[in-house]
Amino acid sequence: MALFTDNRPEPSSSRARSGWLGWLVLSVALVGTLLATLVPSPYIIEQPGPVYDTLGDVEIEGALVPLIQIPVETTYPTEGALDMLTVNVLGNPDSPLSWFEVGAAYFDRSKAIVPVEAVYPVGVTVEESTEAGAIQMETSQQEAIAAALSDLGYEFDATLTVAETSAGGPSEGVLEAGDIIRSVNGETFADVAGLRDEIAANGTTTPAEVVFEREDEELTVEITPTMSEGDDAIPIIGVVVGSAYNFPVDVKIQLENVGGPSAGMMFALGIIDKLTPGAINGGTEVAGTGTITATGDVGPIGGIQQKMYGAQAAGADFFLAPVENCDEVAENTPKGLTVYAVDDLNDALVALASIRGGLSGAGLPTCKAS
Repeated sequence: MALFTDNRPEPSSSRARSGWLGWLVLSVALVGTLLATLVPSPYIIEQPGPVYDTLGDVEIEGALVPLIQIPVETTYPTEGALDMLTVNVLGNPDSPLSWFEVGAAYFDRSKAIVPVEAVYPVGVTVEESTEAGAIQMETSQQEAIAAALSDLGYEFDATLTVAETSAGGPSEGVLEAGDIIRSVNGETFADVAGLRDEIAANGTTTPAEVVFEREDEELTVEITPTMSEGDDAIPIIGVVVGSAYNFPVDVKIQLENVGGPSAGMMFALGIIDKLTPGAINGGTEVAGTGTITATGDVGPIGGIQQKMYGAQAAGADFFLAPVENCDEVAENTPKGLTVYAVDDLNDALVALASIRGGLSGAGLPTCKAS
């Protein structure tokens, strides 16, 4: 028996069918790519933002002015830099990112992809979020001045004033902008952080007794806290409170279009450096981030991975980070950047003293994952 190979040409109908399927697959791929470019995603991207030297100048209305200006008190020359970091947010509920943009950011370690609601909670507009950030920045500046002047031995008085109430929150219709908070549950406070801690400790099952002053009249009300939104939810009474201090020294912090409270520690260090003989950073470039209270406590912040990459790009070798951010820091530290754990203003000053002494932070706690 003979075996033969069939070398007859493929029927034209088969070739046509194969070509048609190929074009179909290509078309589907092109449409999928187009949809990935156009279809909005439920995510935003956080990336390193501008870096500002608290010892340097910034541009305000076209003119260069000192970021920290102390016009009357004696100030001293500074060296090097004490950099504060920012985070740029790409996308928002009104202008969502495409899946293509989100996918491209996935491969960049300096960027983070987070749900939109993590930055813009449901029910909060972009304008409201921006306004809240501006209030937080203003409050952080006042807290930083208070912390710095307290560290330098100055004495002054403080009042806590309601800036606004949250729509639908426990304080709506009870407290008003301009009300001065005198006490909560019989406790008085030197800063906003102390007030926040007392409300959190009160819980949500019993009302908190709030004593406040309005138009020279002292009033007492009971407000039951509710839980805030987000991953780190705590009991709140739905108010934005600002600190008003009667400082003995005129300190101006001048910075536009930057919101949030995370520059507080670096503002405080910049003020201390300007009011202290010698460069507290030893003339090196040191970056850092962290909220601060009037009593000098340093608190955690968001976007620390992006801020570390921003610090590295700016040329910093040393970075001061809140101790509560250490787990995230240890997992994402850029190569060549040494990060020190800071719990309060004194820790930051000790770190700078060590760096200034050429010890490269010897003996100080570095951020390590727990």
